[in-house]
Amino acid sequence: MKHPLESLTIAGGILLLAFLSCLLLPAPSLGLVLAQKLVAVFHLMDLGQLYTLLFCLWFLMLGIIEYLIIRFVWRRWFSLAG
Repeated sequence: MKHPLESLTIAGGILLLAFLSCLLLPAPSLGLVLAQKLVAVFHLMDLGQLYTLLFCLWFLMLGIIEYLIIRFVWRRWFSLAG
């Protein structure tokens, strides 16, 4: 049996952790040489496009990790099925 507030709590927790991730966890910064090499390899227009893709992938990865952690904690300690 699912807890009645499980979906709301998970969505709120993910949103809260996404805000915290944006504030506390800096996205990776590439060196200029590596960044220019990646722009050439992936045929991007400029460094702005590279960093846009990098930030999107970074925060997507953080969101997935946070979702899995919240889901594990919720089901481990707050589940009614116990």
